[in-house]
Amino acid sequence: MRAFFTYRTFRAVCLLAVASIAAGGCRSNAQRRAQAEDADLGATIGSIADVNMPAPIPVEGFALVGNLAGTGSATCPPQVRAYLKRYILAQLRDRSINVDALIDSDTTAVVMLEGTVPALASKGDHFDVRVSLIPGSETTSLRGGWLYEAELRPQGPGGPASRPLATAGGPTFVNFVDVAAPDLTSAYVLGGGRVSDEYSALITLPRADYPLASAIRNRLSERHGANVATAVSPRVVECTVPPDYRNRKARFIEMVAATFMQVTPELGQTRIERFVTQLASGVDRPRSEVALEAIGRESLGRLVPLLDSADEGTRLRAARVMLSLRDDRALLTLRQIALDPTSAYRLEAIAAVAATARRNDAVVLLRLLLRDADRAIVLAAYEHLRQIADPAVVQDFVGRSFYLERVVQTGHKAIFVARSGDPRIVIFGAPLACRDSVFVESPGGLVIVDARPGQGYMSLVRKNPARPGVIGPLKTGFVLSEVIRALGAEYTATEGGQLSGLGVSYAEVIALLEQMCAKGVVPAQFWPGPLPEFE
Repeated sequence: MRAFFTYRTFRAVCLLAVASIAAGGCRSNAQRRAQAEDADLGATIGSIADVNMPAPIPVEGFALVGNLAGTGSATCPPQVRAYLKRYILAQLRDRSINVDALIDSDTTAVVMLEGTVPALASKGDHFDVRVSLIPGSETTSLRGGWLYEAELRPQGPGGPASRPLATAGGPTFVNFVDVAAPDLTSAYVLGGGRVSDEYSALITLPRADYPLASAIRNRLSERHGANVATAVSPRVVECTVPPDYRNRKARFIEMVAATFMQVTPELGQTRIERFVTQLASGVDRPRSEVALEAIGRESLGRLVPLLDSADEGTRLRAARVMLSLRDDRALLTLRQIALDPTSAYRLEAIAAVAATARRNDAVVLLRLLLRDADRAIVLAAYEHLRQIADPAVVQDFVGRSFYLERVVQTGHKAIFVARSGDPRIVIFGAPLACRDSVFVESPGGLVIVDARPGQGYMSLVRKNPARPGVIGPLKTGFVLSEVIRALGAEYTATEGGQLSGLGVSYAEVIALLEQMCAKGVVPAQFWPGPLPEFE
């Protein structure tokens, strides 16, 4: 154990690891060369200052997982125990609790947490958290656990001195889908991280120059609105992403760097001509596209002819700039690309329409794409409709654990289960019904779904996690959404003893759904989403 704490110094102090925010996105050599080539067009903000976008921040910490069915352990290094006692008691000031007894219980386990605060995050943004056992732990399973609220600090030796950047908490997710032998001692909390602060981009001058900092602030305010930029010092201008770019934060920061300081009619036309020519010829298209959007609506007249270009990439980029600048003439071009099954740019066109078109225009296209033959296109359309809370996606929250969503306006019969981000089960082609002859059990036989031919109902049974015996049976109809709700709803019973839910975890529910689809119990394809990615 001593070697472990020597190797991970910040862990030895028993605080959630933290480091200061790293600034990313500074100008690369290629960007500097490109700016030098366009020196005759005038100075951009990116040519006279470093435009820094907060990079993703790896964070981690210690925490306690509870609700384990006798599979936890008392293993906890003294320094970690001291930290957890301070933190838990600080969170429960109005309650008397024996923290040592809680940590020593076989229903809890001390764990390490890892996650990444997204670049340019907004307060409250969610991210996935990985849960691992501390070295030497005798915990045998994190299945069905609940991560008590914890704080996360940036990784690194300086972490203990830094303030928390995020919190984490929620049900643990052990993956049983598409694996032969699940690792019960490794888990995630899907979407369980919560960002604590709002992040802004910083524009840093090479030296203190308040008139220049003020000029940059004024130029950005002129282009994007009065509340976008603030000169916080003679060397630093803080830049906030405006609402129109809340779903395209990286693009906005690129535009800030590409914004020209001096604006005259003559220079404006020269710049537009240069970048339109580059966009049409395929020379540095990404930079030309950003530059034209940064210039603004003055570029629209020269972009319109590119909508008829023989090159689809040119059409896409021209239309994307135009729609971002609120010119609906581009909508038809983007719709044509999005609907073309042979196009390599479909997902890009869909994203552009979803992010920048008028809501009604976006909804019409996205609902149409729910019927597309390509699964990736269907899921992209669903995700965008979900983000804008469109009624085409009907959503319920089940048992403090996961979302149950139904999509009716589609030709697909499928069940999508998320394994990163917010835990959710999506039924495409709802309502779906189970057949009347069923026997499916979750891994290890903890939950059984059973129906005999002619029985007229589904029978759901769960092994009692606290004592020998079972919970149930709970009877439901054959509609799949009803079965899912009954499985996942909190374990409650009426005064007459009638159950309304079994409290089955999200991980167990989706493992059952995988089997139900594989065995033909439900006439639907099973679409599992990707697992979280960690370095």
